[in-house]
Amino acid sequence: MNKPEQFAEEWLFEIRPKNNFLSLNLKEVWRYRDLLFLFVKRDIVTVYKQTVLGPLWYLIQPLFTAITFTIIFNNVAGIETGNIPSFLFNLSGIIIWNYFATCLTETSDTFKKNAAIFGKVYFPRVIMPLSIVITNLVKLGIQLLIFISFYVYYLCKGMPNAISETILLFPFLVIVMGFLGLGLGMIISSLVTKYRDLTFLVTFGVQLLMYVSAVMYPMALIQKKLPQWGWIIEYNPLAYVVETSRYILLREGNLSYFGLLYTLVFTIVIFLFGLVIFNQTEKKFIDTV
Repeated sequence: MNKPEQFAEEWLFEIRPKNNFLSLNLKEVWRYRDLLFLFVKRDIVTVYKQTVLGPLWYLIQPLFTAITFTIIFNNVAGIETGNIPSFLFNLSGIIIWNYFATCLTETSDTFKKNAAIFGKVYFPRVIMPLSIVITNLVKLGIQLLIFISFYVYYLCKGMPNAISETILLFPFLVIVMGFLGLGLGMIISSLVTKYRDLTFLVTFGVQLLMYVSAVMYPMALIQKKLPQWGWIIEYNPLAYVVETSRYILLREGNLSYFGLLYTLVFTIVIFLFGLVIFNQTEKKFIDTV
């Protein structure tokens, strides 16, 4: 046996470019699971490591946003929230929205932010945006704790209990929001490698998107008072997720199974489309970043 053939038999792994557009390669991702959790730990620990309040910022941001929305939209604009306290109404929408918005904004900069790592060592590139989605689950869990605290407080103040068996749908909504943010983030991150201006537009665009996603008002209110613009809300899958989450947590709003089905189909299409673009971009992005 000649020397090259002997070395060829000793390779444990052979790295080849992906040929399948939709290749998620879950087996390889599982092989690198330790790296995935290492990125998750890094994101959780280092982001607020040198701050005074640390993880408390996870709580401060939704609290101040809910207070601001309550003052502006409920006290000043007079938007009614039924039997539910306005603060709790806004907090429930903000928490689920924040999960999507953070997943989107942080994954949208994947290639540019991690170009130095991607250029030096191989690992499944999709691990990086996946770690962001998992990290934000931890943040979501912390924010849910403060929602539960205020929910119990208002129960003690006489608010009727709204929790029912529909609470089982909430993990489904979280998964949908995570994959939708992941899919859109992968699309944007692939475009950012060529069009850097998109980085500046993402944060601004997410803020605008929040106002047409029924975060601070019921969907029925827009359909009633602004019927000519109601179609924007009806075709927005994010609005159905926010509305459904409020219905599940507070029994306020409507539960539309058609809206959930529409959102699920939309999410699958966006995720698969984002995966195609992401897989194609990772082969040549290092030449343009």
